[in-house]
Amino acid sequence: MADLKARFEKAAEAVKKLDERPDNDTLLKLYALYKQGSEGDVSGPKPGFFDFVGTAKYEAWAKLKGTKNEEAQQKYIDLVKKLGG
Repeated sequence: MADLKARFEKAAEAVKKLDERPDNDTLLKLYALYKQGSEGDVSGPKPGFFDFVGTAKYEAWAKLKGTKNEEAQQKYIDLVKKLGG
């Protein structure tokens, strides 16, 4: 478990150093997996209608509701590796 958490944190640092910026869909996946892996299920109110970015992030994270932290962390690690991180 500690090994997974360490790899998750390392991937979170590596994603900041990617050679190319991922497309918006991939960025949303990264955001949602990171939030699910670090905080668990989505919390707080959904952003307002005109907060398009906030709403997209909230909805991407909400789709992962019920996903175990460890599973989200591993998927995040795998996606970062796939992106070259």
